[in-house]
Amino acid sequence: MFPICRIITGDGLRETLRLVGRDVPLELVETPTGTEVLDWTVPKEWNVRAAWVDGPDGERVIDFADSNLHLLNYSVPADTVVSLDELREHVFTHPENPDLVPYRTSYYVERWGFCMSQRRLDALEPGDYHVVIDSTLALGATTYGEFLLEGDTRDEVVLTTYACHPSLANDNLSGVAVLTELARTLSAQSGLRHT
Repeated sequence: MFPICRIITGDGLRETLRLVGRDVPLELVETPTGTEVLDWTVPKEWNVRAAWVDGPDGERVIDFADSNLHLLNYSVPADTVVSLDELREHVFTHPENPDLVPYRTSYYVERWGFCMSQRRLDALEPGDYHVVIDSTLALGATTYGEFLLEGDTRDEVVLTTYACHPSLANDNLSGVAVLTELARTLSAQSGLRHT
């Protein structure tokens, strides 16, 4: 599941939940864009097929195919040519750690962008850069999975995690893995007191 481009909506999130569903019988629930959930409103659904930036010499300098962290999550579609100065306005780096690629999102501001190492950005030559983002941002839904394990009483213990970040094992998939294994282990038990 690590390489799946999952975010708070979209096909990557659904694919992750489908994979968990191979081990745990999840009920998948879709909540449509625009639904108010406590202090949050479900945003538009975002899906991406490809994204890259080609440099003045035609060399690919950023590619979503290399790492889904290279694209600002929720980037709107784009097919444009920009100068290096304009490209810099759309690139996120981690200047204190110049070899690292940061993870950034833009759920609620419609814009496009890329993430790359500061060292790589500093090495780019002046000229025109071709930006392509093959994505969609449209009405859709967010998806979550539920698994109910009945106990002897109606008293409940609720366990929860999230699955909304790409390629972040210690901030994302660790919770998914622990709850999947816990669900499998508890399902094999008999006589659970709590639901």
